[in-house]
Amino acid sequence: MGFFQGDTSSVLLEWPRTAKFILSACAATVAEIVTFPLDLTKTRLQIQGEAAQGGSGGRAYRGMVRTAFGIAREEGPLKLWQGATPAIYRHIVYSGVRMVAYEQLRESPLGRNEDSSFPFWKSVVGGMLGGALGQFMASPTDLVKVQMQMEGRRRLEGKPPRVRGVYHAFVKIISEGGVRGLWAGWVPNVQRAALVNLGDLTTYDSVKHFLLRNTTIQDNSVCHGLASTCSGLVAATMGTPADVIKTRIMNQPRDTCGRGLLYKSSLDCLLQTIRGEGFMSLYKGFLPTWMRMAPWSLTFWLTYEQVRRATGVTSF
Repeated sequence: MGFFQGDTSSVLLEWPRTAKFILSACAATVAEIVTFPLDLTKTRLQIQGEAAQGGSGGRAYRGMVRTAFGIAREEGPLKLWQGATPAIYRHIVYSGVRMVAYEQLRESPLGRNEDSSFPFWKSVVGGMLGGALGQFMASPTDLVKVQMQMEGRRRLEGKPPRVRGVYHAFVKIISEGGVRGLWAGWVPNVQRAALVNLGDLTTYDSVKHFLLRNTTIQDNSVCHGLASTCSGLVAATMGTPADVIKTRIMNQPRDTCGRGLLYKSSLDCLLQTIRGEGFMSLYKGFLPTWMRMAPWSLTFWLTYEQVRRATGVTSF
């Protein structure tokens, strides 16, 4: 262990941003694999309202547990991880960029106070900017992930498959809408990421350092666990409406020019969803979203803090 720490520390001193990007990507990969079935369940729940309004499949499941068991029973247990590959690709880009961007903004240009504290309003700005930048860069992989997650449902409804794998999905999207087609739905995607990171990064950073400054809790797993539990709840509450809109826009069929056939824009999708299903439909899938974000946040932050410590990087 000593050799490992000494060897990696020299690399980290030379390439600190690259090292933090890699460490955050590793932690996000672990968290994504552990909690991905909940993300798939959430996506299926968010799409069901469309089927009820005009699709042929109707409302197949009710509730998170029935949805998860229904997928495992009708499509096979491994289908709960369908779309995991692009999801991991997404988090390598998304989490790596957002974490590095937030820490860079925290040090400069936003900057800490003279007592090394980071004002809440600056944390809000840093969290939203970091999340928006990371999600914009990772949006193509998110688009592929959403479409792959719906393939099992399409087969059960007797519809032809749209994609056969990650590579085919990328090729198909580019052939239909050009390179710009890879960023379909990027506006609600970025909006959601900004809100989620306002809940996740800002809450975690603020709660963690509040505990360190005002309680006897040390900078250890207990502190990290409490802060990540709070961040998961706030992130789910703030991000679910934008996530519903994002998922529907990304999943909608498109014409030969890449334009959506169901929704003209994020605002149009928002208004149609509220008119057709009511305001609370914006929180459709909230329970699996929260139940995914809570363990995801816990797994990510505990892993991230531990790998930083193991490799000689200072605590987040």
